[in-house]
Amino acid sequence: MQKPERLKELPPYLFAEIDRLKEEAKGKGVDIISLGIGDPDQPTPPHIIGELERAARDPGNHHYPDYEGLAELRKAISSWYRKRFGVELNPEDEVLPLIGAKEGIGHLPLACINPGDVVLVPDPGYPVYRAGTVFAGGIPRLLPLRKENGFLPDLEDIGKGDLEKTKMIFLNYPNNPTGAVAEREFFKRLVKLASARGIVICHDATYSEIYYDGYKPLSLLQIEGAKEVAIEFHSLSKTYNMTGWRIGWVSGNSRVLKSLREIKTNLDSGIFQAIQHAGIKALSGPQECVERMRKIYQRRRDILAQGLEELGWEFEKPKATFYLWVSVPGGHSSAEWATSLLKNYGVVVTPGVGFGKHGEGYIRIALTVDNERLREALQRMKKSL
Repeated sequence: MQKPERLKELPPYLFAEIDRLKEEAKGKGVDIISLGIGDPDQPTPPHIIGELERAARDPGNHHYPDYEGLAELRKAISSWYRKRFGVELNPEDEVLPLIGAKEGIGHLPLACINPGDVVLVPDPGYPVYRAGTVFAGGIPRLLPLRKENGFLPDLEDIGKGDLEKTKMIFLNYPNNPTGAVAEREFFKRLVKLASARGIVICHDATYSEIYYDGYKPLSLLQIEGAKEVAIEFHSLSKTYNMTGWRIGWVSGNSRVLKSLREIKTNLDSGIFQAIQHAGIKALSGPQECVERMRKIYQRRRDILAQGLEELGWEFEKPKATFYLWVSVPGGHSSAEWATSLLKNYGVVVTPGVGFGKHGEGYIRIALTVDNERLREALQRMKKSL
């Protein structure tokens, strides 16, 4: 069998390759400290697990779920949005539960573009934005995220380009991998551009609840007119330490959500209803667990930032996300440096080039180990100098 052309257009999936190298090192007896993949190390809160246990024992949840997700879940999402952002969402047609945000992001281009349409993709950025575009026959056009622009795309530069075939734009703030944030004025300009050009904005806000020092990220849907042109992805994965549960949602423009719902009804059968009940408990139950999570990550961020400053490495201390985006020292490529840290010191970091060519010169470090392991990783990094 010949590999189809669409797969030939994609590089190896970044995190699968990191897993392979990590397992190879483990096989050689290396003590691995993994600061690579953004998978929380904290457990899912007990009250959410308890709700899953209860719901899993109910035979009524053992059948095919509704494609749209439980009405109670969509209402819980709408209520959460109202409390968190002051945004009103109609749970009937402006909220669509997903089998994790990744699934929705990957399927979205199938719902919105035709072969040959252009999709603007941030670079560096989450690899699924590009992959979903390629699978739908779209043409990814890269939006460079540069340090001098606060890792925001240059909207004036976009406006100068040929946008006749541009149908969608992916953005992600708070940003993975850079940790950058976007403010209201940027979002207002983005909505204005998309409205004038008939472009759908797909905003990935899955890190909106990991923030520090009193900073609170915005929702794009808080901007006037945003729901006319935009949708926004969220996930329970990072907020409630539920990455393996695979539950998230997309909200916003009802026409886009209707098209995505049509794709999903043909390709999946929805989220296990017991997990949906657990999601309802997460969103509508006590939120002290989220605040505890933020404090844990803030302490880790501060430990890592202090250690990297002592090493003389360049980075911006993030206001949100659990990543630090660090300039590669000594003129190495990001892949060379990441490979050296893994093979020689047992520290896994993510090479910036894995997020796109404009990620070259950086590594991403995730705050997903405890304080002592972070300090140990810093000591090993010190030996690399």
